[in-house]
This record gives sequence, C-alpha cells and structure tokens, in this order.
Amino acid sequence: MDSLLNLLLFPGGLTLLLSGMAYEWVDRKLVARFQNRVGPRWFQPLADVIKLFAKEEITPANAGKTLFFWLPVVALSGALTASLYIPLLGLPPAASFPGDLIVSLYLLSLLTLCTGLAGWNTGSRFSLVGATRVLTQMFAYEAPFLLALLGPAMLAGSWQIGEIIAYTQTRWLLFTQPVGFVVALIGLMGKLELPPFDAPEAETEIVAGALTEYSGRGLALFHLGKGVELVSGLSLVAAFYLGGVDGLPAFLLKTLLLLLIMAFIQSLLTRLRIDQTVGLWWRYGAILVLLQILLIILWKGGGL
Repeated sequence: MDSLLNLLLFPGGLTLLLSGMAYEWVDRKLVARFQNRVGPRWFQPLADVIKLFAKEEITPANAGKTLFFWLPVVALSGALTASLYIPLLGLPPAASFPGDLIVSLYLLSLLTLCTGLAGWNTGSRFSLVGATRVLTQMFAYEAPFLLALLGPAMLAGSWQIGEIIAYTQTRWLLFTQPVGFVVALIGLMGKLELPPFDAPEAETEIVAGALTEYSGRGLALFHLGKGVELVSGLSLVAAFYLGGVDGLPAFLLKTLLLLLIMAFIQSLLTRLRIDQTVGLWWRYGAILVLLQILLIILWKGGGL
C-alpha cells in the first residue's frame, strides 16, 4: 500500500505533475520578466489544465479516433514512466536496472513521437506541417541529447543512472565536459520545442502546429507531459553535469539555475527557421559531442 501511495502521490505521479506545472510557471515568469512583462500568476498553469479538462474534446471527422484518444495518454505515460529511473526532488531513483539510462531517454522521446503522430492523424494542413517539423526536429535533437548524456555514462563505466550519479556526485563534469553540457541543455530545449527552437508550433505560421486540432482532455495531457519532461530533463542534466542532486535544496538550486539559463536563451534569440534548427545543430552539435566522446575513449584507454 505504501509503495502504491509513493507511486501515485509522493514522490510519484501527482507530485511530478505539480512540479511540472510549477517549473513551467517559473519558466514563463522568467521569460516575461526578461521581456519587461509581468507574466502569469502562480496558479496559471494549474488553472489552464483544469480549464482544458472541463472543456469538450472535439474529434475531427477525418481523424483516426483510436489514435486520437490514446496518443496523449501514451505521451504522458511515457514521461511518467521515465521518471521512475530519474533522481527527482533530490531523492534516489524509484527503480533501477542496468541500461535504464537508454530506456529513460527512449521513454522521454515518446512525447515528441506521439505529438508528430497526432498531427499526422488529424489530417489538418496545419497539423501536418507541424507534424513534419516535429519529427524532423526530433531526429536533429534526440541524437545529440543522447550523445551528450553518454559522456558521463562512459566515464562512470555504466549505463545505469544510479551508478552514474554515484560517480558524478562529487564531480562537476560541467568543467571537464563543457561541450556535452551545452549540447545537453540545448538538446533539451529542442526536445521541448522551446524558443528559439519552436518552429514545429509556430503560432504565427501554422496556428499551433501538430496539436492544432486538439482540445480539452487531449491537449491537457500533452501539456502535462511536456511539464513532466521538462523536470525530468533538467534533473538528468543537473545530476550528470552539476555534481549530482543529493537532497531537495541541491535539486531546486541546480535545476532552477538551468531553467534560468534556458529562459535567458529564450528571451535572447528569435525563432529559428526549421532548416536552421535542424541543419546547423545536427551538423555542428553532434560532431562536437562525438569529438568529446572520442577524447573520453582515448583518455580511458590511456591514449592521452
């Protein structure tokens, strides 16, 4: 019974959903202050979710109804399941097994994949363009983000998140692997489609991108999944590159510091074209992190 309560309430599902909304509010508030605006009130993300759940969910006539209903559920479920293996709120991962890093990254990519499929399934021209951009950007950012997290894993000699954190607990790999840190942070922004990498949902061009036809429950679940992925992604980057996240104060300090940097980047740069977000990042980001991994292999093998 205690395990079930931990899974559903604390530090599990409900706490993670609320944390995702809280971090979303902090992000929106920081961007607003950087742009000399007031920004949303503290309860705005929760109010948005409640409002969406209260609204009617309209299914387009030409959409596959089964996919339309289940894709938001799978997207949120994947993000929540990945959080089982990630050190949230400064606590040890709830579950662990050899190779859980790869599984977690795969589960975190389900949100992007489901968003692309959702846009393709509805048949709207705006959704289709958005889905094409989502899936194109996914291939450009998922691989560099994975490679950036493989650097600490290779130094720790393990693909298990718990063992990697035990290795990085007293080591700030930010200073020894700065390229991996930058690639991981920008890759996370690209995964979440945050400005300036928000071409897949550019409201001035394609309304709301792949999710244009979604409303009510479906849109709320996609929104919640994005918040969960934000917290999980920040936790991984902080744990791997900023000396671990042992304890709630360290977790909050380090993840909010990363969020501050991301908010500054969002405010500093204008939206990039889809060819810029894909071509430039894949060409240079992936190559740089691959060179860093090569240096790690040479160092561990005694070649340096």
